[in-house]
Amino acid sequence: MKKYLALVLALAMAFSLAACGGNSAPTAPAATQAVEEATGSSIAVCLASEPDTLDPALNSAVDGATMLVHLFSGLAKWEQNESGALVIVPDAAEELVEGVENEDGTVTYTYTLREGMKWSDGKDVTAADFAYAWQRAASVDLAADYGYMFEVIDGYDDVWAEEPVEGAALNVKAVDDRTLEVTLANAVSYWNELLAFPTYFPVREDVVSNESWATDPKTYVCNGAYTITGWDHNSLITLEKNPNYVDADEILMDQIQVYLSDDANNMLTNFKNGEWQLIDDVPTNEIAALKEAYPDEFVVAGQIGTYYVCWNVNEEILPAGSGLEGAEAENARAEIRNAISLLFDRNYIVEDIAQGGQVPASSFVAMGMTNPDGSQFYKTAGSSEEFDGYYNVSPDALEDNFAQCVEVLKKYYDYDEATGMFSGFPTLTYLYNTSEGHKAIGEYLQSALAGVGITMNLENQEWATFLNTRKNGDYSIARNGWLADYNDPICFLDMWTTASGNNDVQFGKGAHKDVAVYSLDLTDLGYDVAVENGTWADTYDVLIKTIKGCTDNEVRYELMHRAEDLLMSTGCICPLYFYTDIYMLDDSVSGFFSNPLGYKYFMYCTTAA
Repeated sequence: MKKYLALVLALAMAFSLAACGGNSAPTAPAATQAVEEATGSSIAVCLASEPDTLDPALNSAVDGATMLVHLFSGLAKWEQNESGALVIVPDAAEELVEGVENEDGTVTYTYTLREGMKWSDGKDVTAADFAYAWQRAASVDLAADYGYMFEVIDGYDDVWAEEPVEGAALNVKAVDDRTLEVTLANAVSYWNELLAFPTYFPVREDVVSNESWATDPKTYVCNGAYTITGWDHNSLITLEKNPNYVDADEILMDQIQVYLSDDANNMLTNFKNGEWQLIDDVPTNEIAALKEAYPDEFVVAGQIGTYYVCWNVNEEILPAGSGLEGAEAENARAEIRNAISLLFDRNYIVEDIAQGGQVPASSFVAMGMTNPDGSQFYKTAGSSEEFDGYYNVSPDALEDNFAQCVEVLKKYYDYDEATGMFSGFPTLTYLYNTSEGHKAIGEYLQSALAGVGITMNLENQEWATFLNTRKNGDYSIARNGWLADYNDPICFLDMWTTASGNNDVQFGKGAHKDVAVYSLDLTDLGYDVAVENGTWADTYDVLIKTIKGCTDNEVRYELMHRAEDLLMSTGCICPLYFYTDIYMLDDSVSGFFSNPLGYKYFMYCTTAA
């Protein structure tokens, strides 16, 4: 755990550096400067199976984001500086300017695009392309998963108002071809990091008017270091260096072959025979041997994220004929879900199944996110004085946790004292995407539930299908994972608002829309907000909006802790462990780096002859 904590704290420091620096003009990264002459010009990698989408406004997966940061140039980007630290630096913008505060509290930024910015088809990149892309990504019509990322921009509330506001739009405009002006609703500490996020990448209106533009190399137009020259669906995506990219002379890798597979055994075979230089998954049962056989190529990197189980909030788990209705029924479901979370041995999961240095998770906001005083956010989560977070995840607590779970379930289900089994619990189906690691964890969870008489079947789906099944709420219980989007705990919390496209739990949707069991009192913090037995929209949505409008950092972090308290009270989020990033990288490769979001960068890679 100490080694993992060191990795995460290093990433947190990188986040901190990124948030306060990176205002100089773009320079070649340390990896570029260290290599006088590139040798090999092609690298073969495998990140995952077929991506769900490569439209930057619609992507919500890490594998897709990794490809997008190679294909597009936003106003800012992640880079490695000379000391190896990860920082945010200007990309399409000449500089990352300071905002100017207006009399009404809004903050205006004015960016100048670099000269020579071109699309892959040779046309000029203009400020209007950025303005159009942001308006599109935030629009009700597109309903992008990450549309809420634009909530910080003035005008967003009018765009998404329940009663249509005529002419509503984000307060962003192209002053001329190279000048982009954007006004935020208030100061935002992580604004530069949002500019480096794929949802903020530009697209061209005439290109995306073809709804299938992002599925075919012939219609795919981008402005980054690479362009797509081949796409054999479910097999291979070929990225070639974009000669029209403004910094093309700094790109060392001419071609990236992105193989598409979710078969960890297939990945390992291709890595071992030298066909693929990086694989982003390995068979769980091979981990111990791989650590021994490939000490320099088997990599466990720090990552700020949480692996968890999520419940569909509208899944009925009460026994038939319970007689419970309304608020009483929903409170019972929450109590049951939270009780079941106590059944799972997180130490066994990380030590015997995952085996990658992960840390048992006691909260949803991941290790590595910090409070204003530098302390770990997760260590100050929850209300217990005996342990951090919302569960006691120490090995010594397992027996007590089990006993607590049983006592809660006895309130709602028939229990056989002789066998220790419950009856009357509806059969569950656990959904996971095809992966030996996810399957192994699912099988453990299945056995833990079976130990108390609860039947849970397992169902696996191919990655893109799985994403949409979960997003649509067509499941009862599913595996999930979330990596930080930027340097602020809010990126773990705002995804659960009613309108968020990442709200896989379906909070505030379907039958849950009218469930009024939640309370919120912010009067002690100076807000005129006090709700008793309100809906999700009345409470959680209001709380997140309050957080995003708060400029007092101490108050803001207290509000975020309260948001996590409310989220975890539902029992719909069951954290299992804090992530590490496990991958294998051939020792012939140099110049590779990754960032805390899980994105991997190959443009500055070279391979030994």
